[in-house]
Amino acid sequence: MDSGTLLSRLMDVRRTSEVLIEPLEAEDLCLQGMADASPPKWHLAHTTWFFETFVLIPHCPDYEGADPRWNYLFNSYYEAVGPRQPRPQRGLLSRPPMQEVIAWRHKVNQALEDLLQRNGESPWLELVELGLQHEQQHQELMLMDLLDAFSRQPLEPAYRMDWQEPESPLNHGSAKDQSAPVWLQCAGGLVEIGQDIQENNNTNAQPFHFDNEEPRHRVWLEPYALADRLVSNGDYRAFIEDGGYERPELWMSEGWAIRTERQWKAPRYWRQARCGEQPAWAWEFTLAGRCPLEAHRPVRHLSWFEADAYARWAGARLPTEAEWEMAAQEQGLQLKQSHAELWQWTASPYRPYPGFQPAQGAVGEYNGKFMTSQFVLRGSSHLTPEGHARNTYRNFFAPSSRWMAAGLRLAR
Repeated sequence: MDSGTLLSRLMDVRRTSEVLIEPLEAEDLCLQGMADASPPKWHLAHTTWFFETFVLIPHCPDYEGADPRWNYLFNSYYEAVGPRQPRPQRGLLSRPPMQEVIAWRHKVNQALEDLLQRNGESPWLELVELGLQHEQQHQELMLMDLLDAFSRQPLEPAYRMDWQEPESPLNHGSAKDQSAPVWLQCAGGLVEIGQDIQENNNTNAQPFHFDNEEPRHRVWLEPYALADRLVSNGDYRAFIEDGGYERPELWMSEGWAIRTERQWKAPRYWRQARCGEQPAWAWEFTLAGRCPLEAHRPVRHLSWFEADAYARWAGARLPTEAEWEMAAQEQGLQLKQSHAELWQWTASPYRPYPGFQPAQGAVGEYNGKFMTSQFVLRGSSHLTPEGHARNTYRNFFAPSSRWMAAGLRLAR
């Protein structure tokens, strides 16, 4: 691992996190719209805590850490490290002020730079890489959390007025001239998915991947087909107009109960038309504020339950994660919108691969402890930082979650 290249990438990522908060007002920095989200200030502090706790304090004897009480404020879920502020109450952390958090970030940056320049071949370089990738995850989460928080504000503020939605060859036209998806045939058979186990201290190591992508293993797949594009807003509107949210036979029992309790009628950020306008769902709340709902764009901010119900209504199903990975590997550009549009729900529960072993120590809590009651999403979204996506990436969320940038692709 080249420590010079790693240092350059690290500093770029650290700067990017601070650039993301530049459009915000001071009042936005502690904004937490729901228990599953976190305020922007917390994201910036937590990613700094991660480097200080797992890299600097263990490996720099002369490094003086922040106020020890900050460990309680900015630990996320690492039980081995100690107690923490309850996640639903992170918005209460008006102190330390943002100025102190930024000063702390810069202090940690300098210490990381000194460490990397002094010790270019140390085994803890893997921890620096993990911290870098971890911060990229939080950059995406911060934008999704801000979208949720701003959507709850009656003034419907924009994160950035010049925010641009992704453009792709499919992002044009209208519902009337949008072509039906092409079904890509996949032979199946005995296939291999996942990543080879990363050996420690390997200077010729393969590109980074998380431990939950290991080990590479064999899976049997029956012949199947995947739609070449994601389900669109126009497609999904037809599901709504056909009573999709009123037909319990399309839904899993738990999903129907949640739909009823929360009164779901459409995707998370769809908005009703204003007086006298047609159709009923004419707007969508985005990081640019309220925008016209465009039929050709992929439908997003769906729960797994909604995605599964739509697939059943359409006479199809969700792909397994192995089917998705093999199609992405074999179909290449034919599998449109596989990356940089939306994370895509799969039918696969988030479980360990055969032979999975979490990392030793507290960082072993990073992925393995969540392998229950969640479903896998594949691909990447328009909010995913550049260079952070790959075909083997296993994102995961609870099936009722829908504030994430998640859509769906059909399989059969």
